[in-house]
Amino acid sequence: MTTDAGQLSDPVAGDFSSDQKRYLEGFMSGLQVARVGRGLPANGAGMPAIHSEPTGPDAIHFKAQDAAVAAGGKLTDQETFKREDHPFDAYERLKAQARANEAPKPPDNFRWRFYGLFYVAPSQTSYMCRLRIPNGILTHWQMTGLADLAARYAGGHADVTTRANLQLREIEPKNAVAMIEAIQDLGLCSRGSGADNIRNVTGTPTAGIDPQELIDTRPFAREWHFHILNERALYGLPRKFNVGFDGGGIIPVLEDTNDIGFQAVEVKDGFGVEPGIRFRLALGGITGHKDFARDTGVIVKPEDATKVADAVVRIFIAHGNRTDRTKARLKYVLDAWGLEKYIAEVEKQLGRALTRVPAEALAPRPAFDRAAHIGVRRQKQDGLNWIGVVLKAARMTPEQMRGLSTIAREMGDGDLRLTVWQNLLISGVPDDKVAQAEAAIAALGLTTSAASVRAGLVACTGNAGCRFAASDTKRHAEAIAAWCESRVALDGPVNIHLTGCHHSCAQHYIGDIGLLACKVPLNDDGDTVEGYHIVVGGGFGPDAAIGRDLYRDVKAEDAPRTVEAMLKAYLANRSGDETFLAFSRRHDIDALKSMFAAEAE
Repeated sequence: MTTDAGQLSDPVAGDFSSDQKRYLEGFMSGLQVARVGRGLPANGAGMPAIHSEPTGPDAIHFKAQDAAVAAGGKLTDQETFKREDHPFDAYERLKAQARANEAPKPPDNFRWRFYGLFYVAPSQTSYMCRLRIPNGILTHWQMTGLADLAARYAGGHADVTTRANLQLREIEPKNAVAMIEAIQDLGLCSRGSGADNIRNVTGTPTAGIDPQELIDTRPFAREWHFHILNERALYGLPRKFNVGFDGGGIIPVLEDTNDIGFQAVEVKDGFGVEPGIRFRLALGGITGHKDFARDTGVIVKPEDATKVADAVVRIFIAHGNRTDRTKARLKYVLDAWGLEKYIAEVEKQLGRALTRVPAEALAPRPAFDRAAHIGVRRQKQDGLNWIGVVLKAARMTPEQMRGLSTIAREMGDGDLRLTVWQNLLISGVPDDKVAQAEAAIAALGLTTSAASVRAGLVACTGNAGCRFAASDTKRHAEAIAAWCESRVALDGPVNIHLTGCHHSCAQHYIGDIGLLACKVPLNDDGDTVEGYHIVVGGGFGPDAAIGRDLYRDVKAEDAPRTVEAMLKAYLANRSGDETFLAFSRRHDIDALKSMFAAEAE
């Protein structure tokens, strides 16, 4: 019942307690928003009106949903799913579905992604599980444990992702709960790694061992990781959210493709700010929508990074789009507001002003090496090295995972470091064990050669495991590598990115060569085959640019020969040791097409 003032009361026992009121108010408010989101009247038959504001950890989301509805919008299905039954309040139902070996219906398929579980039908009638690995670093015994889980509960392999993370696939519904609980037994987790949440936090893969790094990103990535895990209000955003920390190391982290990018910089003396190492704040990167993160001019003390990131996310929670999923990323709030307004709101949330400096106050950042994630490299520690391992289409078998774990334990420091380039590093290898480690890696069917086509190959899951993808990207990536490596002698990596759909999980727009899956028409009857649109000359960091359209509707079966011709024409026409990126940008598209066509003939 309600009183005249609209407050809940108990007609028998008197007023409810404050905790009971909060529970009922949130429950009833959720039902109302769900009804409005479906175009129904706000108050159903007998439903009392609730006039108090939502409370509790989900209140910031409820208020944003209420505001969207009050403005005349209709909530997306995903917003009503979250409002009706928060995923973290439904674990018993997930367990019941596992006991029954039951596939989830669409609302629960969305909800279970909060636990890192994606039911990927119709591509596969099974779950994919995505982990959280802060800064991409895990121990040898964790990798061994994951190898066992891949063999026991999944499809016998693990994939490295472009967020320096791992995915396990082909998990039957009956094994879903066992999988995520076993992952926690290993000291890892999958919580919040999917749906409308802050995804795995990336950091410099050589953090703490890189001779040129400005700062070790591991403690800051770890702090943000645990902040996310333990703050319920930071789950259930308008859409997914990415955060990356770059410590100035030699291997790029692609932080400028994240919603929040923290870039280590050195502040020089004489600009009214204490000199030293800071993070420069960049916002709004999303290359699938052809945009890089924007430099805000703000610098952040490293110890304040989590506080600033929290404030940025909370402003996005309050003002991100809850009615149109295609416009629900941070980029679109920045487009609508401009950077200045957004930063002003962040400062209000923080309760203090942020520090800004002109570009000339910052020393030049150390340069990347596009090949440093592959092969043997010296660490800052005397006599030690890291070894970058090339994986086949970013995939490892349990036997390879166990083998790499053994190498890390017996010949390295025990750590395995995943990178955003879909490979891994074994760190802490003494000089006198490098040759032995490389031989052991080769015995696993893997390589450490930076001249390999596979060294620069990046591919998303493709239609073998994702319903959005238009082609089998991993299979086609392997076909390109197998064809080209026996025919083209590269002397350094060329980044070739294959992505299955416009979401651009493999970030094709920033590749030297980017392939976007499509259906290639064969005739006027609507028959199609798998294929790709091809872009060229994409880049990141100081070379940031979106790749230019080169070819459309290339059949997948023709892609290996097409890439071969591009690589051979590059080697034949480059200037000195010019990179593919520099070569492709030096020529207009018509000139490139002419050279590639001549080579193909």
